[in-house]
Formats: sequence, C-alpha cells, structure tokens
Amino acid sequence: MVRLIAFDLEGTLVKSVSSWVELHKRFGTWEKGKEYAELFFSGKIDYVKWAELDASLWRGHTREEIMGWANSVEYMDGAKELIEFLRTNDFRIAILSSGLMCLAERIAGELGVDYVFANELVFDENGVVTGKVKSLVDFKSKGVILRGLKNELRPELTVAVGDGYNDLSMFREADVSIAINPHEGVEGDHNVESLYEVMEIVKGLIE
Repeated sequence: MVRLIAFDLEGTLVKSVSSWVELHKRFGTWEKGKEYAELFFSGKIDYVKWAELDASLWRGHTREEIMGWANSVEYMDGAKELIEFLRTNDFRIAILSSGLMCLAERIAGELGVDYVFANELVFDENGVVTGKVKSLVDFKSKGVILRGLKNELRPELTVAVGDGYNDLSMFREADVSIAINPHEGVEGDHNVESLYEVMEIVKGLIE
C-alpha cells in the first residue's frame, strides 16, 4: 500500500516566500529582478529565460553565499511533525518547488523526503555562480511531475499541498488538494491556515 503527498516548499513547508526574490534582496539585484519578472508575467519571455536572466545577476557570487541564505531559512510551524506523521503512515513524500535546489535539497535531506524537484543554479569548478540554471520546475510543470510520480508509484491516494498559482497544476492531478494560506485566486479542496490542519485532514483521509 502506497500513498503519495506532494508539497510546494516556500510558503508551505518553510517561511521563505521565494528563493529568487530573497537572493535578489540579499545581493542587491531586486530592482533588475522585478523588471525580469514583469517580462515573464507579461508573456515576453519564457520561464527558462527568466531564470537565466535572474541567475546572470548573481554571476560571481559563491556557493557558500547561496548556502548561507539557504541554511538560514526556517521551517513553518508543524512541518517536522507533519512529515514524521506521513512517514509513519505509508506516504511517499515529494517536494515540488519552482524555487532553488540548494534550499529544497537541504529541507528534503533534513526531513527525509523521498523525491525533490527544483531549479538548480550552475556553479563552476570553484563553486562560483556561472549565471546558468537547470530549469526543472517551471510555473506549469508541477502537474506533469506529479503525474509522473503517480504513474511510477500507483498510489491509492494522492494529496497535494501548496499556496500559489503554480501549485494549481498539481492540485488538478491530486485526489485531494490542500491550499495553505493561499494566494488570491488559489483554492484547494480544503483551505487551511497551518500544517497542523493539514495533518488533521490527512488523518481523516486515511482513517
């Protein structure tokens, strides 16, 4: 018996809102970053181009600087308890983030998550940002990724938890969707304010 649950990361499991925005603010590149975001949301560039334009602004910064930020991000209340509950109740756990792998991998490793998908900054042999990005998770692909996991695992139950517009595609693939403190226009089968409420909903699904 296998169950599957997919989480967005930022704003869902951790208190970071956006890897991209927070690194822009950390490195003083936010004004240019806002211009690139407007180009994407107006349809003038695609997600891959947007990611590379953002990363190009950080060229020359180091892996240590990036991880200094990633290691400072705090968990949402109840995250560790929820993941432990899921692990003891036959769930395979996935993180699907359109943020950065440096954060997603840290959280996945600490919590014991089974699958992690995110976008990866490319570093050179000296650990310096090159400006290139391996774009694995764009604004639409979470649903495709979750469908692939469902085809692989054949779970009896699939749950998706997220807060943003880019989580809607995985909500559509799930049997049950849970929106936590959702952005405007985002709704799940359940709308909640905390991960403790997520745990209660999941308990009700499996009892």
